[in-house]
Amino acid sequence: VGSQGRDMLQGPRKGAVALSAQGARVFYANAIFKLQKRGFIGPAYTLAKNVMPKISETEAAALNSGSVCFDRELFEGNPSTKRLLEKYKIKISPEEQAFIENETEALCEMLDSHQIDKDQNLPPEVWNYIRENKFMGMIIPKKFGGLGFSGHGHARVVEKIAGRNGAAAVTVMVPNSLGPGELLFHYGTPEQQNFYLPRLAHGIDIPCFGLTGAPNGSDAAGSMQDEGVVVQENGVLGMRVSFNKRYITLAPVATVVGLAFKLRDPNKLLTKGKEGITVALLPTEPNQFAPEGIKGLKVGPRHNPLNAAFMNGTVQGENVFIPMSCVIGGEAKTGYGWNMLVECLGEGRGISLPAMAVSSGRLSCLAVGGYARVRKQFKVPIANMEGVQEKLAVIVRNTYQCVAGQHLFDAILADGDKPPVLSAIMKQYCTERGREAVNEAMDVIGGSGIIKGPSNYLATAYCAMPIAITVEGANALTRSLIIFGQGLNRSHPHLLKLIESIQKGDDIIGFNQELKNIIVHAMSNLGSSIARGLSVQFQPKGNDIAGYYEAQMSRLAANFAFCSDVGMTMGGGLKTAEYISGRYADILSNLYIGYACLWYYQNHKNVKGLSKVLDIAMADCCYKIQEAFFGIFSNFPIPGLGPMMRVLTFPRGREYFQAKDSLRRDVSNLITTPTEVRALLTDNVFVSKKESDRVNQIARAVTLAFEADNVLSACRKEKREPRDEEQKLISAAEELRDKIIQVDTFEAIGKEHRGGFMTPTWTVAKLEKAEQ
Repeated sequence: VGSQGRDMLQGPRKGAVALSAQGARVFYANAIFKLQKRGFIGPAYTLAKNVMPKISETEAAALNSGSVCFDRELFEGNPSTKRLLEKYKIKISPEEQAFIENETEALCEMLDSHQIDKDQNLPPEVWNYIRENKFMGMIIPKKFGGLGFSGHGHARVVEKIAGRNGAAAVTVMVPNSLGPGELLFHYGTPEQQNFYLPRLAHGIDIPCFGLTGAPNGSDAAGSMQDEGVVVQENGVLGMRVSFNKRYITLAPVATVVGLAFKLRDPNKLLTKGKEGITVALLPTEPNQFAPEGIKGLKVGPRHNPLNAAFMNGTVQGENVFIPMSCVIGGEAKTGYGWNMLVECLGEGRGISLPAMAVSSGRLSCLAVGGYARVRKQFKVPIANMEGVQEKLAVIVRNTYQCVAGQHLFDAILADGDKPPVLSAIMKQYCTERGREAVNEAMDVIGGSGIIKGPSNYLATAYCAMPIAITVEGANALTRSLIIFGQGLNRSHPHLLKLIESIQKGDDIIGFNQELKNIIVHAMSNLGSSIARGLSVQFQPKGNDIAGYYEAQMSRLAANFAFCSDVGMTMGGGLKTAEYISGRYADILSNLYIGYACLWYYQNHKNVKGLSKVLDIAMADCCYKIQEAFFGIFSNFPIPGLGPMMRVLTFPRGREYFQAKDSLRRDVSNLITTPTEVRALLTDNVFVSKKESDRVNQIARAVTLAFEADNVLSACRKEKREPRDEEQKLISAAEELRDKIIQVDTFEAIGKEHRGGFMTPTWTVAKLEKAEQ
């Protein structure tokens, strides 16, 4: 369609959406009125009461925690990049930037990953530096002695450290995201805040948090068997608690333990608070809240998480007496632990673990992209080989998606929102894409990736990737149970109110209104879906990559909103239909990441070549959304509804495909040559000042090797020998190349492999004689 045709379509296209939505509202409002007159609402109410799931107390806490923001727009089917740009901004403060450039750089220079892996611990000087420079108190407000950093500042510090050493990054990360500090700040009594927060900020106390036990795993609340009973002993109100926690990061070195347990009060001793999950803070030494200490508290036995060197272990106690003064918030906050955990720790889940994934992607872009330019096979850089380019393109795509998602999420937090659904998306999506990027990176560097030693910059991250996938809710369950299940209830504009009307037991008027709202909402989105599906057929990609994908995402968001409403026909069955729920989650996650990519691009569109990265990232999002839709259509359990959704949302069948080979080639070249995109995607990666450091060598070699290869190419083309200056450049590149392709060797690894035991005590003659 030419420009004249496009101009003609602009008005009708927007009008079609408005007419479809408005017409649907009027039509279905009248339809609901007729249903009421014919007596269908009563039976529908009875049916809904039977099929809708009961909401447990812990589920209600999750649904009522945090806030709803951009995720609501996705369920409404009406998101907008323009609104994102107007509302959400992100930046690092000068103080945070100075900390990254000074204290964080200094910490990274102290880290020797190979030695840390051998020792299975950070060296004493690193522990002291982390504690003395308030790395464990980044999020604690300044009035309590902390650094008072934003979520984005915290993420950038963790990101930089993780590119150097994962164990150090986890050591810094946990107190700022999964530790008691934020719980104390939001819910602690003034006495608890004034005592503990300065000690945590200055590294005097090292915190850990005990939530997971053997029976509960990812079902942290429902299957928890750690229980306590309210008692009064020697005039002190307290609790007798038995607990057996595992997988607790920093537990072996912790001086204060956050503990979650189920509290019962059979003797009705509580005058405030209630029974239920409770969070207490247990010091390992006596203090003003536990003058006698916590006798029977045992911390220290270590786990070995895939040889990652961070501290991880158990927290145990049998019939331990805990004074009521140790409960975070005091007696009044007994029974409110799950609300506290969901509200505070979910935010950290969306910051810290994604920062680790972003770090892996950025490091891969810098070091592996550079290695591909330096390393030659068959006399050409492997960066020019299509099999390698295919993997490099995945690294670029995944890194860009994770960086965009991270920046938008941090901007949402900076605006004051705490969205648990988006937090779950960030954790699951970024860690999965980070794992994929590192896997591809390991394939590219080949032998130098599998030989461990001081020169190997990627093996530690590769080995630790399953840890990020598992912690803070295993990704498999986060995807299949949490993202869409919680998102639908929490972020849908009408469903939660409908469920609440059913839970009341007699609110047929409220049910009637919300049912009408849901049906009108569904039909409005159907109208938008059809209209936008038609309009995108006349939206050429051309040079406006962002505009093209904005139209595609708008169409897919309307499809999602409509199909989510149809999904509600499964009632409580949707809660256990994990195949279906997982596919809905894939759509929701890729919609969020897609809009994050568009938002990030608009904030960095001056970067030359970034439109190609946007193209490959958005093509991937659209394709995965489409495939998830078709998986729902083929497997929807209610007969007829799957094909109906397919015909209404994808009448022309599949329309989206992965990026073409030519685009992959162009994108891969953006990180193997000195480009603006390479500079953007490798921002905040630590590069040691030591010239013997492998990442330092690669960072220096990229431009050198690229220029040397260009000289050699020109010489071949002109059929001449290199000039003196050119030869110096070539020789310098070759010298650095030779260093980079070397791998580590050791005289011995573990037990001695040479010695008398390796000398055979038999001979051929002896064996032959024995055989005779």
